[in-house]
Amino acid sequence: MTTIKKADRLVPCSLALLAGAGLTFTYAPFSHWYLTPVLLACLFWLLARKATEFPTLLGFCFGLGWFGAGISWVHVSIADFGGLPLAGSIGLMLLLCAYLAVYPALACRILVRVFRPQYWPLAISFVWLVTEWLRSWVLTGFPWLSLGYSQINSPLAGWMPLIGETGVSVLLVMFACTLSQTLPRKKLLISAILLLTLYGGGYLTGLHQWTTPNSKKADVVMVQGNIKQELRWIPEQDIPTMSKYWALTELHWDADLIIWPEAAVPKLEPLAVDFLSELDQQLAATGTGLITGIVNYNFESENAYNQLISLGSKNGEKQGHYAYPHSNRYAKHHLLPIGEFIPMEDWLRGLAPIFDLPMSSFSRGDYQQTNLTASSLRLAPAICFEIAFPRQIRANLHPYTDFILTVSNDAWFGRSHGPHQHMEIARVRAKEFGIPVLRATNNGITGIIDADGQILAQLPQFEAQALRAQVPLYKGTTPYARFGELWVTILSLLAAILTLWLPRSDKYLS
Repeated sequence: MTTIKKADRLVPCSLALLAGAGLTFTYAPFSHWYLTPVLLACLFWLLARKATEFPTLLGFCFGLGWFGAGISWVHVSIADFGGLPLAGSIGLMLLLCAYLAVYPALACRILVRVFRPQYWPLAISFVWLVTEWLRSWVLTGFPWLSLGYSQINSPLAGWMPLIGETGVSVLLVMFACTLSQTLPRKKLLISAILLLTLYGGGYLTGLHQWTTPNSKKADVVMVQGNIKQELRWIPEQDIPTMSKYWALTELHWDADLIIWPEAAVPKLEPLAVDFLSELDQQLAATGTGLITGIVNYNFESENAYNQLISLGSKNGEKQGHYAYPHSNRYAKHHLLPIGEFIPMEDWLRGLAPIFDLPMSSFSRGDYQQTNLTASSLRLAPAICFEIAFPRQIRANLHPYTDFILTVSNDAWFGRSHGPHQHMEIARVRAKEFGIPVLRATNNGITGIIDADGQILAQLPQFEAQALRAQVPLYKGTTPYARFGELWVTILSLLAAILTLWLPRSDKYLS
């Protein structure tokens, strides 16, 4: 009997695992967005048939496939730079994926235990909203691979300026749940109406321009140094690295804005003051502003910050303004666990090389900070995976903000699909807020994204180059920038409450 029960679980759990793994192909660089509702429908179809048996396990298996394949690029950094044997790096990767799989498992458990199956399409929106919010918050959050990112090239992207990526995720799970319940009963009309409403409505809504160019353009240069990760924190490489960025910039001193990526200046800021002052004066002579990543270490407080600083012209004035520690800077708020801070540091530090990586003990900047000013431009910054936190980006946008700026160093992840997913997330932020996103990286993908989420220009990966383009400035705002997830939360909550009030029925849909 036990063997039969195990076999009964093996097939549906394997199908859930495969469906979750299939989601990888819906994100960049594959971008088969039409598969997302189909694969989600597989999960809900399995839940409907095993609802009273093991919903948590089904959700966990789906999540394990979803994240195991989707963020497999994390293994590159663990294996290549973590200093662990193969078995250890795979084990750590599985541990991370298992942790992330807890959230879809929790969603499935709540859906099955609290709500009646015939009302799942209404209830899932709020359940998914809550569990995904938890994933973006617990342990500082890791909201990577949220479902809505897969839809930046689909008609559903038209909804993003209204309800954001989070709202699109809610629409996807609602549609998928409906699809899973109507197809077996051949009641296709409901799914067809919902399909037409969501995708047709998204297409029509996407035709509307929420923000418009204001006739001004900024001459922007982004420098991609392509410094190998294994060389970035070797002291002997400090001067060659800074000289390389200077050389790549020399032809562009006349631009409005120059951007160097995360930690492009490898020296600690107090030790790089002479270099920064010389660079500041060079920029001021031509009225150019430059923003660069750098690590700031306060020797008195012993606090280190992953920062962006602005040099050169400010507010159009042809004079330098840099003086350590001037206020025209941004300190990263959302720190990456293991990479930038060590949870339970007293226990883990020294346990393995990966817990003792260079620059893995940063202090956190404020959630809301003043926009960076460079030349006469104002920029709302996000360092590395902070771009995956729309609420933080929204909190730092103002009517006067000209661009969203995100800088990163994806050299940790080699030739994997991680950098492509990172660029996709930046595209979604541009679409949500109707404002161009400037993305500068060490080795790619460096690019400029317009206010509609389309890539205006980009550099090839793994090449040292400078990208220069005229980027329009926009005026106006989107409903999502104004209200955030307010309406999605209210409507999802009302739908969930409605399911508890509707007449009870113990019949499962089959």
